[in-house]
Amino acid sequence: MELTITQPDDWHLHLRDGELLQAVVPHSASFFGRAIVMPNLKPPITSTAAAVSYRESILKALPADSDFSPLMTLYLTDNTSPREIKLARESGVVFAVKLYPAGATTNSQDGVTDLFGKCLPVLEEMAEQNMPLLVHGEVTDPNIDVFDREKVFIDTILQPLIQRLPQLKVVMEHITTMEAVRFVESCSYGSVAATVTPQHLLLNRNAIFQGGLQPHNYCLPVLKREIHRQAIVSAVTSGNKKFFLGTDSAPHEKRSKECPCGCAGIYNAPVAISLYAKVFEEAGALDKLEAFTSFNGPDFYGLPRNTSKIKLTRTPWKVPESFSFSFGDIVPMSAGETLEWQPSI
Repeated sequence: MELTITQPDDWHLHLRDGELLQAVVPHSASFFGRAIVMPNLKPPITSTAAAVSYRESILKALPADSDFSPLMTLYLTDNTSPREIKLARESGVVFAVKLYPAGATTNSQDGVTDLFGKCLPVLEEMAEQNMPLLVHGEVTDPNIDVFDREKVFIDTILQPLIQRLPQLKVVMEHITTMEAVRFVESCSYGSVAATVTPQHLLLNRNAIFQGGLQPHNYCLPVLKREIHRQAIVSAVTSGNKKFFLGTDSAPHEKRSKECPCGCAGIYNAPVAISLYAKVFEEAGALDKLEAFTSFNGPDFYGLPRNTSKIKLTRTPWKVPESFSFSFGDIVPMSAGETLEWQPSI
């Protein structure tokens, strides 16, 4: 069996920098046409000038024959200025601004501490410039249970933000709960959308603990109950245009995952398209896969759809246990497993 679909884009990707960038960017560039690249480096990408420089580094790291296009983002801080948003829009290379509540995830310590108190002028300028806000939708209050942080974020931050600035385009990244599904579904089309990862479609929180602690299944937002996984699968396989592909592929060297204080993040770039196909096939919705992977994202961002195609062939293949580089190993999602769908150009 073979499927031909329009080349997908990845609307949420971590490429890191330095040796890690060199190692992982070919995996994303193999089958994705474009990717929204996250700005949480050390130091974070807080200016248009830094985004332009980072983009050049990514382009230099690409294989010689690659047409992959990185779409850059800015890291929102308490000190971001409306003028920086204008510069970002004028640059032609910055396509969104990322909100990390301070302390929410990897390299988020420079994130926002008071969205409404310190960032409102910037958010108003973003609405004016039609610049999407990408949100890591979790509160960081230590008194809130880690499994409830997304729901509380929707109630206390996202809902009030949408009411205050209804013209602001918002993408709720890597949704993990039925509450997030319902919230996105309740918003008007074109104003609020959501990206969905392979891990939140395929795994529930049992996957972190089965057979001992599984650090390579640890990500933020953390995996949730099975009822939430099922709600997300139903949403993306329904054909609803508000949901689109965003892998949140987040590479860490193996020793940074398998250690006393392991990093959050799942590296899924080499297997993501195969895993999305698995989800849609199991739901009896392969006819809706192309819209999710290749149409809904560019339509929301106001960008043209890709014109090139990729093939998905039902040919079993085994995922490597790890990828080895000079600096160490990276363990991918589904390491050692056999997957049924194999993409090719």
